[in-house]
Amino acid sequence: MAPPRSEEQRRLDYLANIALRGVIGVALALPYRLRIPFTGWLTRKVIAPLAGYRTRARNNLAMIIPALSEDERNRIADQACDNAGRTLIENYSSHQLMRRMSGQPINGEGFAALEAARAEGRPAILVSGHFGNYEAARAALVSRGYNIGGLYRPMANAFFNEHYVRTMEAFGGPVFPQGPRGTAGFVRHLKAGGQLVLLFDQFVIEAAQLDFMGKPAHTATSAAELSLRYKADLIPFYATRDPNGLDFTIELEAPIPPSDPVTMTEALNRSLEARIRANPGQWFWIHRRWKQV
Repeated sequence: MAPPRSEEQRRLDYLANIALRGVIGVALALPYRLRIPFTGWLTRKVIAPLAGYRTRARNNLAMIIPALSEDERNRIADQACDNAGRTLIENYSSHQLMRRMSGQPINGEGFAALEAARAEGRPAILVSGHFGNYEAARAALVSRGYNIGGLYRPMANAFFNEHYVRTMEAFGGPVFPQGPRGTAGFVRHLKAGGQLVLLFDQFVIEAAQLDFMGKPAHTATSAAELSLRYKADLIPFYATRDPNGLDFTIELEAPIPPSDPVTMTEALNRSLEARIRANPGQWFWIHRRWKQV
């Protein structure tokens, strides 16, 4: 559990939330086709450089793909910051994104496995990383009648977290915070044969270090553990942003074969790595993914 925020931190959180809500409000006043590229541009050109996100992305790229030229590193870092901005405002445009994803083709062997699990009343766990916009895939599935819950890590900034959680709830399906209360909720959801979305590519201090993109990274094995415990299919899924910057290609890969939590999580790492290498600008290089303790 994170330590309590000091009064000074809470004041800064409040001011940061006001500023961000202002940016979101301006963007939401624009037509959808303009607000998405506008927020991407604003994040890439203004927010990311000021907040240090672009520098962090460049540093991560230099560590993981040292053969990149400086121009290539800058280009991918800019793409990652742009995608982060687009993703944020898409998630605040939940109803419009839902309409856009309604009837979107869903590709891959995993979709047939998901349909079979639903028909048989079995649970399924859909696993992805901070790549493209995973909420676009959830929206496409919800539009087909899937009751997909989400598990999220509450943000340190409680003011921002309060309204961001509402954007996740707007896509349909229950959302659960990490922790005892949230765990109880999503376990009930799985036991009832529901589907759950998990993102597994965040630093978790108490987790084992597994190889990710050639470097050790603290990686939670909880998705695999839940899959084994509740006999749920573990299905990697991705929503890759299309060249027009507004649409997505939705793919559900074949379920990870059941074995043990580490082996299954390593398979998830290999799956995500392949996506990142194919479209490096769509992954969240802003993360402190390889932070050491």
